[in-house]
Amino acid sequence: MTGFWENQYVQLAGYYSIATICIIMCLAVFELVTSYRNWEEIKNGNMAVAMATGGKIFGIANVFRHSILHNDSVLTMAGWGIFGFILLLVGYFMFEFLTPSFNVDQEIERDNRAVGFISFVISAGLSYMIGAALL
Repeated sequence: MTGFWENQYVQLAGYYSIATICIIMCLAVFELVTSYRNWEEIKNGNMAVAMATGGKIFGIANVFRHSILHNDSVLTMAGWGIFGFILLLVGYFMFEFLTPSFNVDQEIERDNRAVGFISFVISAGLSYMIGAALL
């Protein structure tokens, strides 16, 4: 019989709990770096913000998915997942920097769904590249 901490259900609960807490913390960081209030805008029906926020949630969750697959301890998984989130955050700032003709945050706040969709796709795409590179 294996020990308590080696039980697959205990490990699943540990990965799930830590990853969920990390995702919430990562979303709080994204809330701080955007000029708009994500959940207030979503409550008001802003689809561009919903798409951009959905992309961030998907991206963060995908990074943690790959981190769980490649690591055998909760602490290591959390460390690599947070590192992956930092890379996603850098990607967010690069998107803003590489579009000097308009302000991404302002366009998303104005419900520009095209910019919201591109933001979603960038978050999702970067998360796959980051996840593939995680150890």
